[in-house]
Amino acid sequence: MQGALTRYRIIAWIVGVCLLALVVVGMPLKYLADNPVVVAAVGPAHGFLFMVYLVATFDLSRRAHWPFGRMILVMLSGTIPFLSFWAERKVTREWVPAAELTKSPV
Repeated sequence: MQGALTRYRIIAWIVGVCLLALVVVGMPLKYLADNPVVVAAVGPAHGFLFMVYLVATFDLSRRAHWPFGRMILVMLSGTIPFLSFWAERKVTREWVPAAELTKSPV
C-alpha cells in the first residue's frame, strides 16, 4: 500500500506541474504571442504522464478499496489546475498520520 501511495503522490505532483505549465505559460504564449513551442513540447508529455497518473490512481484505489465514484473523482482531479495537488494532500492525509508527515528525515 505504501508503494502505491508514493507512486500516486509523485505522479500527481508531476501531472499538476505539467498542467500548470501548459495553462499558465503555454496557452498564453500560444494564443497571445503566437508561439506554440511550449504547448508542442509539454502537451504530449502531459498527455502521457496523465495516462500514468490514471494507472497509479487505479492501482491505489484498488489497494485502498475505494468506491468507484471516489476513484473517478480523484482521476478527474488531474484535469483541473491545482486540483491534483489538493487531491494528493487529501488522499495522503487519509493514509499517513499527521505526525509522520511532519517528521524530519534526519
